[in-house]
Amino acid sequence: MTDVRRAAVAGAFYMEDPEALSAEIASLMDKEAAEGPRPKALIVPHAGYVYSGPVAARAYARVRKYAAGISRVLLLGPTHHQAVAGMALPSVKAFQTPLGDIPLDMSSIARMTGRPEMQISKLVHENEHSIEVQLPFLQTLLHDFTLLPVLVGDADPSMVEALLHEFGRGEETLIVVSSDLSHFLNYDEARKLDEATRKAIESLDTEGWTWKSACGRIPILGLLRLARRLNMKVETLDLRNSGDTAGGRERVVGYGAWAFHESEDSA
Repeated sequence: MTDVRRAAVAGAFYMEDPEALSAEIASLMDKEAAEGPRPKALIVPHAGYVYSGPVAARAYARVRKYAAGISRVLLLGPTHHQAVAGMALPSVKAFQTPLGDIPLDMSSIARMTGRPEMQISKLVHENEHSIEVQLPFLQTLLHDFTLLPVLVGDADPSMVEALLHEFGRGEETLIVVSSDLSHFLNYDEARKLDEATRKAIESLDTEGWTWKSACGRIPILGLLRLARRLNMKVETLDLRNSGDTAGGRERVVGYGAWAFHESEDSA
């Protein structure tokens, strides 16, 4: 069994050539301001960079001036290809992209495997893009860091909240939830649904969400529960869809970026 999960969507969702990929990310990031408080958590889209890259860059730009203090990323995404009861960890020790290998936080993975809702699965992780698409951005921004990648399937949001609370604490850890929003509605319908999702996220409202709201709704709901628990503040950074970036407007996918900030009384 290999110890490295190799890139599955390089050359499809983002460029396979390392120099071209680095240049693409630099171009996206250079357009975004880095001002703002240090984010504890981000919600970031995970489509092909031509579609959602500008929205993702707006989120990751907020990390840029705090990068030296981040040495671990707890990254949660939904599954698109394999059904999962609960949540799934990978069976490897590193994730690979064209920009190199990222070591996993094996000590935390060992602790997580004791949770009843958690499984280890090579199959679930090997072709999934929701986590992989975030990695070149993180590799560009951060110095040495370890990754804790969790794919969320049929899980209760309270399980996600508990996981985030236990493993996401500490200034060295950045939480990233990978999710797109509405899927394959026309432009006006998508904007209406995504606007409702924006309002729910800003108010930390966990009621009324359906699978139509976001493919990563369960990890998002877990993060919203944590944000309420810790009195975190949320900021909408961007809200667009593929009709605004690189696609037609008959069938679009929604993209949003949010930053969550810890308050002084977070505990």
